[in-house]
Amino acid sequence: MTSSTDRIVAAARSWVGTPYVHQNAVKGAGCDCLGLLRGVWREVLGPEPETIPAYSMDWSEPQGDERLWKAALRHLHLKAPDAEAAGDVLLFRMRNGAVAKHLGLMARTGQDASFIHAYSGHGVTESPLSAPWRRRVVARFEFPIEVN
Repeated sequence: MTSSTDRIVAAARSWVGTPYVHQNAVKGAGCDCLGLLRGVWREVLGPEPETIPAYSMDWSEPQGDERLWKAALRHLHLKAPDAEAAGDVLLFRMRNGAVAKHLGLMARTGQDASFIHAYSGHGVTESPLSAPWRRRVVARFEFPIEVN
């Protein structure tokens, strides 16, 4: 039997190679980091829980509004920072003092930890969760499903 975690990671990996397209969420055609998460949600859980309003690439940074973090709190389960598991949703702050505006999905844990994310110039890729990336993680969430 495939666990929920395996399904989440497999769904995210199936998006690898999708080009980066701001505000899109179409596997193979284009997505951004939120679009990747939305696509995985649809594949694993079904319909998205809310309509996503248009958003700029600065994610309300000038106003200091943590829109992405607030949305994650509405629909995902917040985890302890040290409770690392495959399938986790990672929220990143790309610069000190900036709003958190990047998402990824944990693919592997341990010494070879990796995460799947979409970012400009690279599209959806699986990257090592290296020290520079780890320092940027500000919150860890899990999908609202029981993991076997």
